[in-house]
Amino acid sequence: MSGSGLGRRIVGASDLRRRDGHGSGGMHWTGHSLRQRTLREAVECTGIGLHSGQPVTLVLRPAPVEHGIRFRRTDLPEDEAEIPARYDHVCDTRMCTTLANRFGAKVATVEHLMAALAGLGIDNAVVELDGPEVPAMDGSAAPFVFLLECAGIVQQAAARRSLKVLKRVQIVDGERRCELLPHDGFAVEFEIEFDSPAVKHKQGRFELRPDSFKRELAAARTFGFERDVQQLWSMGLARGGSLDNAVVVSADHRILNENGLRYDDEFVRHKVLDAIGDLYLAGAPMQARLRCVRSGHAMNNRLLRQLFADRGAYAIVPAETVPAAWVGEPSLSVAG
Repeated sequence: MSGSGLGRRIVGASDLRRRDGHGSGGMHWTGHSLRQRTLREAVECTGIGLHSGQPVTLVLRPAPVEHGIRFRRTDLPEDEAEIPARYDHVCDTRMCTTLANRFGAKVATVEHLMAALAGLGIDNAVVELDGPEVPAMDGSAAPFVFLLECAGIVQQAAARRSLKVLKRVQIVDGERRCELLPHDGFAVEFEIEFDSPAVKHKQGRFELRPDSFKRELAAARTFGFERDVQQLWSMGLARGGSLDNAVVVSADHRILNENGLRYDDEFVRHKVLDAIGDLYLAGAPMQARLRCVRSGHAMNNRLLRQLFADRGAYAIVPAETVPAAWVGEPSLSVAG
């Protein structure tokens, strides 16, 4: 425990891996919660920014009802430091999703943390950072899931709401396509195609539930190609990238990571993970089916902007109408 009043302090991704799965429950969810959720206590970790290459400390803190998810830059003046986690604050989608406020304060690579918050159904939280990028950790959402479970999850005295898609909304850009369709629950269908035999053409379909998110998606890591490294560096990107926080495909189409892939289709699972994080910038869980072909951060954000531009395309509905497939509560064991 640090001197800042934190409930827990965890340093580095290696410590997260060591502690994950140990200890027994400090909290168990039973039944169906229809209330908003936040963290029981604050939790802290340190890591390296995937693109900046700079060390950063992240603190996840509880927040009151109707607060939503907000980032706070502790290295900036207090009145300029807050950045809402909303689609209309996205300012850059090159290789990651970056948010900014009206003062020009930015926070990059928010998608993996946002996916973890979505997957565990966290409505309200403060994300403090002492730098301009969320730490990469191992390149997936799994370390953030672990942090959230360490902090504990509590219900709040306000009803949850969800965003219900009422009609088809689509973005098409050449061979790329991204669309939202009405659906009971939240499902993602994703199709990718790369010219590397290591990735090739892959498809995946996932129904988002807290249990399935942890099991099927959270551990899927970001990926890249050895051939692109120099170009990314010249763009000021991937300066913190390594085999510790990304799957890397070599020029001769080999997986360079010592232990290979975590899933046979880890590439498409990670694209689904990114999409879940990007769409949680809508500010609420969705009732929709997301279908994507060769999509990425830019199209995910364009899709949200088009959805909210058409007031007849969605409705904000009480959480009572959210199917059990979304709000169903598995038992969560909190490590420690």
